[in-house]
Amino acid sequence: MSFPIVVLISGSGSNLQALIDQSLQGVLNVTISAVISNKADAYGLERAKEAGIPTHVLNHKSYGSREEFDTALQSTIDRYHPKLVVLAGFMRILTEDFTRHYEGRMLNIHPSLLPKFKGLNTHQRVIDAKETEHGVSVHFVSAELDAGAVVVQARTPVEPSDNAKTLAERVHKLEHIIYPLAVKWFSEERLTHQDKYAFLDGQKLPVNGLDYQEKT
Repeated sequence: MSFPIVVLISGSGSNLQALIDQSLQGVLNVTISAVISNKADAYGLERAKEAGIPTHVLNHKSYGSREEFDTALQSTIDRYHPKLVVLAGFMRILTEDFTRHYEGRMLNIHPSLLPKFKGLNTHQRVIDAKETEHGVSVHFVSAELDAGAVVVQARTPVEPSDNAKTLAERVHKLEHIIYPLAVKWFSEERLTHQDKYAFLDGQKLPVNGLDYQEKT
């Protein structure tokens, strides 16, 4: 039986497309039950419609508070009874009640090697800090921003010729590899979350998660 997930987006939905592609290829045994966006012009909604996936738009500006928006979002998600909620470029800070409701069954992807460079503009910040490597992390969502248990990271060297755009392009390619991988592990019940830690095949993962080395 296929594993039901709901994907939340705010933008182009390239990670959503990676999930759609791998599910169509049979790599992922998941059903994307719905795609929900807080922005009506998010291109990811078109990707979902082309794949025949139900879509919803909840404009956060239409709600009086962050709590009201999250309550409406939770209600929309729960209509589909997903076993996993996947944040794929969903640019909203979520309330504690919302994250607690989905504790252990909500994943996010962040373009840095957490715990380094939480928040926005990570590619430029990495260059400004003269880091020698950059990357991406898949993690469980917690109430604290970009602070949940890390599942897997992928790394890429920072080249002297890099700018934020070139670095972002390489990181995006890595995202499309490790995010479907983490979703696959969860759908196969190999990946779990216990006492604020991530476990794979019953083994507690390191603080930085598994290291998926870029193949060069």
